Amino acid sequence: MASYEVFITASARREIEDLEKAYRIRVMRVVGDLRFDPRPAGCEKLSSLDRYRVRVGPYRIVYTIDDAVVTVVVVKVGHRRDVYRRGR
Repeated sequence: MASYEVFITASARREIEDLEKAYRIRVMRVVGDLRFDPRPAGCEKLSSLDRYRVRVGPYRIVYTIDDAVVTVVVVKVGHRRDVYRRGR
């Protein structure tokens, strides 16, 4: 299986930088692991969008997968109470 190329949007990068250090490290480890398995155990497809999410403690990483181009794009990282709200 080919490894996926992972991209992080500018807004998601800022959200990651705003996390406390312990969670920032854990989130970046999970994002890096998406290269090898974009659908890891515990990930869920979001019903309303063509996106997936994976949990890291109280935080969620929301991303898209393009199997044709073999890419993963991280679009949002945030606390579970805020991450699914539109316009945020």
